[in-house]
Amino acid sequence: MALDEVIISKAIIDRYFKKLMDNLQTDVAIVGGGPSGLVAGYYLAKAGKKVVMYERKLSIGGGMWGGGMMFNEIVVQKAALHILEEFKIRFVWFEEDYYTADAVEAVTSMTAEAVRAGLTVFNCITVEDVMMRPGRIDGLVLNWSPVEMAGLHVDPLTVRAKFVVDATGHATEVVNVAVKKVPTELLKSSGPIEKEKSMWADRAETLTLENTREVFPGLYVAGMAANATAGGPRMGPIFGGMLLSGEKVAKELLKRL
Repeated sequence: MALDEVIISKAIIDRYFKKLMDNLQTDVAIVGGGPSGLVAGYYLAKAGKKVVMYERKLSIGGGMWGGGMMFNEIVVQKAALHILEEFKIRFVWFEEDYYTADAVEAVTSMTAEAVRAGLTVFNCITVEDVMMRPGRIDGLVLNWSPVEMAGLHVDPLTVRAKFVVDATGHATEVVNVAVKKVPTELLKSSGPIEKEKSMWADRAETLTLENTREVFPGLYVAGMAANATAGGPRMGPIFGGMLLSGEKVAKELLKRL
């Protein structure tokens, strides 16, 4: 049988359109496909919740792909090894409380397991705004990343979510939108977003977990976005705090869904 290019196009359009229509309303919308977002998406989907992830880049995985300075090995402390085991990621003891894993295996395994659990991923999509209702965030305003990059004046589309997780890392993209456009302070005593501080791995790993929480009604932060929102330091290529943050935000959301 000869292959028909038009049927190939029809198959892609039909299946993508169905996926898009099926996810216009979700339980949780995760913005950012790094390690904390993937872990959160996995645990939420595994629990039977409808979860969708939006990633502005072509590939997901965030900063985990490159390890440190493109040496594609990551470090994870003992406290987070159970998450590597959950995703069937192999790891090797290095010394003391430090373990290493192959960065490529880690990203691909997390992605595969999360999608198989039920997480729906849309890549090449930028969140340019939030949808508001009285007193809370009710959804996201989306556009294609290439549209944003080209500076084209193209109106976006909107999706509704019971909860939104900002897992966009250092950029804290959703929180920044809320701070600029929503006339209410974040749910923390220090006021607006504080931005991340210089590296202090030990402190950052602890604070990443502590700062993972709801910062505006309907909006949670996880991973490096949690630290940047609260003014914590960066941690570099150790990923235990990121993984544990994703697990924590999933547990918090499951209590409320």
